[in-house]
Amino acid sequence: MAAWLGQLSLGEAWFAMSSRLLRTKPVGSMAHGADDLTELPEGAAAGLAKVLTTLDLVSLGVGSCVGTGMYVVAGLVAKAMAGPGVILSFIIAALASILSGVCYAEFGVRVPKTTGSAYTYSYVTVGEFVAFFIGWNLILEYLIGTAAGASALSSMFDSLANHSISNYMITHLGTLRGLGKGEDTYPDLLALFIALLVTVIIALGVKNSVGFNNVLNVVNVVVWAFMIIAGLFFLSASNWEGSRFLPYGWSGVMKGAATCFYAFIGFDIIATTGEEAKNANTSIPYAITASLVTCLTAYVSVSVILTLMVPYNLIDGSAPLMEMFAVHGFMWGKYTVAVGSIAGLTVSLLGSLFPMPRVIYAMARDGLLFRFLTHVSALTHTPAVACVVSGSFAAVLALLVSLQDLIEMMSIGTLLAYTLVSVCVLLLRYQPDKETDTHQFISEEDVDNIKDVGDEPTKDDHIMMEGSNRDGSSYHAGGTEGESDDSHFHTGPPSLLKRLLGGHYYTLRLRLGIPDSTARPTPASGQIVTRCTLSLFFMSFLFWSTVIFGVEQGSGAAAVFSGLMATLMLGSLAKLLMLIIQQPESKQRLPYMAPCVPFVPAAAILVNSYLMLKLSSLTWARFTIWCLIGLLIYGCYGVWHSTLELDAREQQAHASSYRRYDDNLDDTFSPDDDLYPQEKDERPYQGWSQGYQSGAGVQNPTRGSRSRGRTNFGFDDEDD
Repeated sequence: MAAWLGQLSLGEAWFAMSSRLLRTKPVGSMAHGADDLTELPEGAAAGLAKVLTTLDLVSLGVGSCVGTGMYVVAGLVAKAMAGPGVILSFIIAALASILSGVCYAEFGVRVPKTTGSAYTYSYVTVGEFVAFFIGWNLILEYLIGTAAGASALSSMFDSLANHSISNYMITHLGTLRGLGKGEDTYPDLLALFIALLVTVIIALGVKNSVGFNNVLNVVNVVVWAFMIIAGLFFLSASNWEGSRFLPYGWSGVMKGAATCFYAFIGFDIIATTGEEAKNANTSIPYAITASLVTCLTAYVSVSVILTLMVPYNLIDGSAPLMEMFAVHGFMWGKYTVAVGSIAGLTVSLLGSLFPMPRVIYAMARDGLLFRFLTHVSALTHTPAVACVVSGSFAAVLALLVSLQDLIEMMSIGTLLAYTLVSVCVLLLRYQPDKETDTHQFISEEDVDNIKDVGDEPTKDDHIMMEGSNRDGSSYHAGGTEGESDDSHFHTGPPSLLKRLLGGHYYTLRLRLGIPDSTARPTPASGQIVTRCTLSLFFMSFLFWSTVIFGVEQGSGAAAVFSGLMATLMLGSLAKLLMLIIQQPESKQRLPYMAPCVPFVPAAAILVNSYLMLKLSSLTWARFTIWCLIGLLIYGCYGVWHSTLELDAREQQAHASSYRRYDDNLDDTFSPDDDLYPQEKDERPYQGWSQGYQSGAGVQNPTRGSRSRGRTNFGFDDEDD
């Protein structure tokens, strides 16, 4: 690395490094290959191919998170953060999850015929560094989720044994200080054993069967209905009287919402298993919406019963739903809830541990993590090494860290990963299509194809549109041939605004400077959106930091000054959003598209950044250490051992060998010049990252070749 840097000037070094950070993986390489885990011997995985219905996906999404959310998170947040206001915390977290979920759904359908999480999507569409950072945070999400599930199961068994297990460990093993917030905690050997046991099960190839998952979810639903009905006989309205409903104020509600966000991550596993769906393009978005609504209904109803049955300060933090019946002497109800707890927490534990080795395996196969993690067992056809390593780390966390601290740590990595997904959707929606020459005019045939039939402007609209086309095409038009804007499957922002504003739509569009329907994105407009989006991302954290730490927690002149600064930053955020609106949007049509872009992704960025800053400083300290470890691994290993990097080096070696033998040949003529004429200084569009890779003064060594992905200038990835 040092020798490589010594041979380059500062500008060339920055250019080469930015090319490495922003290179993307060609879509062709993401198809199922010989080394794909889903392509196993006959009878191993073929049974699940294209058989999952929308209901199956909803069951997977609900089961993966409702156990931890309902049986653990609700009680912890009510007891320590929000009181009965946990109901509002769940509603706010659900709204934030919906904003992130629709962006996640669009991100998934942008990469057809691939399975995987946001890591694989971002590697194909955005760039390597963003993909690594998202994948690294997803590993944290699964790691903490596995440890929390094991710890919750341990606490549940401890509650069934009247806390004799914890008392035995404290008596014979003692307590540990400094783990968590400094309170005494005991080494949870039972949680360690549970995590290791599930790790062995996953490593042996016992997959999370859809049928098994559905059975456990039915048990969950039955127990949930029992809790609601039986709890009606033990309610006390006095638990909500006066200040008891919001004992920690709205600040506690928002802090609770940040922790509750993890209870709505079912859409992650829905997208991961979407390749086995019968119709993934329609099933994924509908399943995401249905799972979010189902989880919200379960969480809110359980929180209402819990806080009306038991005063918030008397809620048991380890097994709240079981102990709420024990407080009233209804022991039969406690044991019934225990059955549901075992079912729900088991599914959540499997749902957290099962995808974690898959993400680690994918990152290691791409060279971003250590290659030994790609070892696949010949007997079980599972990434055994990745399973053992990830499960062992989760077991150590379950042993040493308390359940409350694990719950607080679960959300931060998830929030940042999904915030980056929203950023990526906003970036990609305004980039020119790589296959399209953005400088050519639109033909009459193209105009006919993008005509919005049945959405003709009124006479007043035509008056406001003097000088423009009179064919009635709308800004949201532009679908590919064979598609119709009459589809109710998704609604773009112009169509929605048009229905709301009626005849004033075109007036507003002209005054705001929104481009007309024939405008196409260019590299210049794409770079403007890139700069505005990145500025929006960083300024949202600065804005909420000023509001939370300056306005809410400040006093006197400092609070006033912070308020003025926050107002100025809010104006800057509005200006950035306006600049994005004024750029032409891509006319590419996807099976599912997030509505109201750029407002929905921008709202997701703002809401998620606020929730992240409401988490404790200790959680941020742990998260910072985790990110620094990831950056160290990527900077010292991943960027230099990436599959794209190795392919680029091999291509450069072949190119240099070719030039060495052909130095005396005249290569001024190329038959490609007649087939693919280009201006001397004109380069084809290389993707959203082109603006950050220009101006380095480095010429493309592979003249006349066409990139198989946005891997610029020496980093073109070719399929083997």
